[in-house]
Amino acid sequence: MAKVIVWYDGECPLCIREIALMRRLDARGAIDFRDITSADAVCPLDRQLMLARFHASEDGVILSGAAAFAAMWRVIPLLKPLGFIARNRLVLQLLERLYNHFLIIRPRLQKLLG
Repeated sequence: MAKVIVWYDGECPLCIREIALMRRLDARGAIDFRDITSADAVCPLDRQLMLARFHASEDGVILSGAAAFAAMWRVIPLLKPLGFIARNRLVLQLLERLYNHFLIIRPRLQKLLG
């Protein structure tokens, strides 16, 4: 099984809650969670770009948006089926479209949770 790296916004209340849930579901420790807002964080891409969208690395390939979520899901037993379904191009396109709509409302959700 490949190790997945997930970069997240540690100052985003919504992100913190989601990562906490993913940590609980990742009982095997297959994911290396990295807060890109910490002072010693190393970002493989531009920090602002990584704060604007969800990023993960699977097999050394950096993924963004729905593809990054799918990579994370594939190593979590409970979510693995969804992660494999997302390998289908049409499913991934639909998930990406939904993710892009989520990004529009994300600031309002952050305010509600913050």
